[in-house]
Amino acid sequence: MTLIQLLYFVCAAECGSFSAAAERLRLATPSVSEQIRRLERHLGAPLFERGRTLQLTDAGRALLPQARATLRAAEDAERAVADVRGLNGGLASFGLFRNADYYLVGPLVEAFVREHPRVRLRLPGQNSAEVADAVRAGRLEAGLVVLPIDDEGLTVTSLMRDEVLYVSADPGRAAEPVPLGLLAERRLILYDAAWADVDPTRRQLATRLQSRGLTLTPFIEVERVEGALELVARGLGDTIAASTVLRTRAPDLHAAPLAEPLHDEIAVVRRRGSTLSAATAEFIRLARARLHRLARGNPHAQVTNPRAADGGRGKPCGSE
Repeated sequence: MTLIQLLYFVCAAECGSFSAAAERLRLATPSVSEQIRRLERHLGAPLFERGRTLQLTDAGRALLPQARATLRAAEDAERAVADVRGLNGGLASFGLFRNADYYLVGPLVEAFVREHPRVRLRLPGQNSAEVADAVRAGRLEAGLVVLPIDDEGLTVTSLMRDEVLYVSADPGRAAEPVPLGLLAERRLILYDAAWADVDPTRRQLATRLQSRGLTLTPFIEVERVEGALELVARGLGDTIAASTVLRTRAPDLHAAPLAEPLHDEIAVVRRRGSTLSAATAEFIRLARARLHRLARGNPHAQVTNPRAADGGRGKPCGSE
């Protein structure tokens, strides 16, 4: 049994066919199917039921989690060796929630590349729930999210709290703190339309309104905060947004806190018990420093974990 055979088996199980697995691996289909046949001969049991799509047999279902764990262990071993060589290459794989651009992406990436020009960066992500799922599944080493998220299998380290403000083009509607009950009455324009059910900010608001017998029902939903703010500027409704986003994107709109303050809590997540690569640990260290500087310069934000571990070389991040 080889790591290559286990890798081909996991890819085939995830893709549903040998041809799709071969495409993902950039190999010829016969190469993939032959290695899996050799693995089946070695184990003495078929792993797939062949048909229009591959279906795992009982033996395949038993092997799949073990194969994934073995591949993750092999990746951790490679990263441990790479750490000895230092940050002279490799890849930092780090997920970001959708509005991370407003907090750190440009300055952070510039600082990282300047200090470590030979390290590649991969920074995917659309919503905190998606980032958390990718980290949990091992597709990303770590990520930056807004809480709350499903933290099963994850270690969570809070870094910064950023107040969510009510935003309007009408100064009279933002002249004083806004009671939560008004959010159920006013024409709200909300973003993250595709992730509405799991978006952390919406979840917090919906829970608070639900306790009062009220429902959060947006008048308009769009995908990005920029679109929501543009529609607010046109007088089509009001929205909510984190203070840091408003400072950089909508300085001419009017904002007020909610009568019961609401915060986006930004945190680093990693798979529980994992060992981060040196590149990703360094990226986390720089991200933490950047967020802490932002929080200290913003009256609506605060540092939540000034002594947070940077995720370096096997040290566990503290759970908040």
